Amino acid sequence: MSKADGKGLTYAQAGVDIDAGNALVERIKPAAAATARPGVMSGLGGFGALFDPRAAGYSDPVLVAATDGVGTKLRVAIETNELDGVGIDLVAMCVNDLVCQGAEPLFFLDYFATGKLQVEEAARVIAGIAEGCRNSGCALIGGETAEMPGMYHGGDFDLAGFAVGAMERGAHLPQNVAEGDLLLGLCSDGIHSNGFSLVRKVVEQSGLGWTDPAPFAKGPVGRALLTPTRLYVRAVMKAIRAGGVHAAAHITGGGITENLPRVLPEGMGVEVSLDSWQPPAVFQWLAETAGIPEREMLKTFNCGIGMILVVAPDRARALTEMLREAGERVVLLGEVGGGQGVGYTGTLW
Repeated sequence: MSKADGKGLTYAQAGVDIDAGNALVERIKPAAAATARPGVMSGLGGFGALFDPRAAGYSDPVLVAATDGVGTKLRVAIETNELDGVGIDLVAMCVNDLVCQGAEPLFFLDYFATGKLQVEEAARVIAGIAEGCRNSGCALIGGETAEMPGMYHGGDFDLAGFAVGAMERGAHLPQNVAEGDLLLGLCSDGIHSNGFSLVRKVVEQSGLGWTDPAPFAKGPVGRALLTPTRLYVRAVMKAIRAGGVHAAAHITGGGITENLPRVLPEGMGVEVSLDSWQPPAVFQWLAETAGIPEREMLKTFNCGIGMILVVAPDRARALTEMLREAGERVVLLGEVGGGQGVGYTGTLW
């Protein structure tokens, strides 16, 4: 029998629905268009996306790129069908890193991979990506949806993101970090997007299900754990442009213990007062439920501090007021001194 008669095997029969992919692109175009900003030169649908840094206001720009994912937090989102916030997580994990270099996020691209494309579910995820971009002043200018039967099963999917930012040459961070600089901690909204392999183990050990009432927050366990990663971009960029910020550290995997030393010069350390903030209740619940030592908590989770700015002492008060006016909860954590790495005083709870 000739395959020309239309009875041969099709791509759709192999598990890939091109029409569903096209439908998703049409569905998300308005969300992407709502993220437009100066510099965008093309919309969705081309083989590449164009962006002009000069049109964005830069005269001698240096580009900065970051990529990340959401990790096993996706497992919780998939099992609870709470998909609306993971797109925000994806954007935040990338753009919060960019501002630590002193760069303003300009544009974002996403990669969504699944075994069988469900347009409604994918649209919810990408709507979250668009929301994260809008709240960061960052344009969603492209992406890729991959339908890969046999690679993902059931409703499983994975996300990756790619953000590009810019700064004027010479404006990079960290820069001029010195002994006596102060540490301003910007509070987190919860666990954010790291440590979820451990979180899932703790929930399993506790005997709770995702729909059971959370002992540490209002609402069910799954929804409480899926609180999106906080977007620090607008507030931190405002502080950087005001002057006096010498470094910034996004507190993700590795916690304060591993991330803060990444922005310190050789031969400098910091002492952080654990009594200076009150961690969200979820962290104490995790620690007590599974007997996790404090040092392990500080090396795994943000423990309530999602971003740390290293600032000049004479600018600390003005920057604190500016950050609070921008909606951030700010605490004085400690200061830069001699030595190496991070030391702690006090206790988390």
